[in-house]
Amino acid sequence: MAIDCHHHIDEAQLPAGELLAGMDEAGIEKVALMANMCGTIHVSPGLERVGRFLFTHSAFQGMVRKIYNNFAPEGDFIIPGGSVKIYKDPDNRPVFDAVDKHPDRFMGWVFVNPRGDDQLQEFERWIRHPGAVGVKAHPFWHQFAPVDLLPVAEKLAAMGKPMLLHLGFGTHGDYRALLDAVPGLKLVLAHAAFPRYSKAWKEMAALPNVYVDLSSTAYVDEGTMRGVVGALGADRCLFGTDGPFGSRGPGGGFDMGMIKRGISKVFPDEEVQAKILGGNFLRLVGA
Repeated sequence: MAIDCHHHIDEAQLPAGELLAGMDEAGIEKVALMANMCGTIHVSPGLERVGRFLFTHSAFQGMVRKIYNNFAPEGDFIIPGGSVKIYKDPDNRPVFDAVDKHPDRFMGWVFVNPRGDDQLQEFERWIRHPGAVGVKAHPFWHQFAPVDLLPVAEKLAAMGKPMLLHLGFGTHGDYRALLDAVPGLKLVLAHAAFPRYSKAWKEMAALPNVYVDLSSTAYVDEGTMRGVVGALGADRCLFGTDGPFGSRGPGGGFDMGMIKRGISKVFPDEEVQAKILGGNFLRLVGA
């Protein structure tokens, strides 16, 4: 079973009907949805390749931090030539409306932001909804330290449910402080542990309850897949797309099957494929 563990719901960019059709075409049985947290982003495949090169080479980390860790006073993400609107309180309702309509195809992450509305209230509102798999949070774009999620993390650990984080730079990437406070937390680091990549993988070798997802062509390519699976093993890597933003095909549009095909190409062993494409996620969420 193939399960996309990282997909933002955005009816304007990818209506549910088109998403379901794309899943069928790509051979993806289920998708774990999360709320949309930003306006539309248009990045060409060429710029994605340049970004991945800079992200994954230590010599350019200072440049990467200067370029990508750039926010307007109101919190919007500054990019060359403009900005991307960042939503302080992503709306979880469309996620669980979709889960209700298609419970056999969709699951849902509960999006929280400790710098927005009450994170515990939002967590309690949705976490017991049928199909809820855990919590998603974005320390990078919401600009907070992961340890600020402590109240939610404690409850998740007690429930045995995971947390998925898109880490940022400096203190916004310090997932270890959160794990030190809640050592039983099951933690997934998005995009192969962007922005630290191999530095994080070395730490994670001694942290068996920390996983990565292999989502978004903006952050992950075939070389990254080989590297992280080589460092952590296939049991701790999860397939995702970061749709409808990541996984850009040659024409620049969203390609639901792109990363799935990449995983199958890089890891021809069917047992390894089965783990990464869905088995690990089902085990992680207790499904």
